[in-house]
Amino acid sequence: MKLKNILIVVKDVEQSKRFYHDLFGLDMVLDNDGNMILTEGLVLQDERIWRKFLGKDIIPENNSCELYFEEKDIEAFIEKLENLYPSIQYVNRLMMHSWGQKVIRFYDLDGNLIEVGTPM
Repeated sequence: MKLKNILIVVKDVEQSKRFYHDLFGLDMVLDNDGNMILTEGLVLQDERIWRKFLGKDIIPENNSCELYFEEKDIEAFIEKLENLYPSIQYVNRLMMHSWGQKVIRFYDLDGNLIEVGTPM
C-alpha cells in the first residue's frame, strides 16, 4: 500500500489552485468537478462536498496538521508571499530552530496550516 494524495478542504477551488500555483508552483493534474488534483499529490476539495460526506462543519485553523514544504531561498519565498498575499495570516514569522533550520508558518486562504522550511 502507498499513500497517494493529501486532501484539504477549500471554499473556492479556483482561488486555492491559484494560491498553490503562485506560491509553490503546483499545477492542476485533474479537475473532477469540486475535486482538483494538483502536482505533488495535493487534492483540493470543495467545502460543500466535504461537508456533505462528513455531515459536520469544517473547522478552519484547527492546527491538527500542516502541509510542509522546503525552500532553499526562504527569504525570497517570504518576499513573494508578502507581495502576492499581503494579508496572509501568520502563525510564526521567519524563525530559526535550535538545529539551524529556518521556518515560517502561516494559514492558506481557508485556514489550512502551512510550514515552509529550509532543507535539512
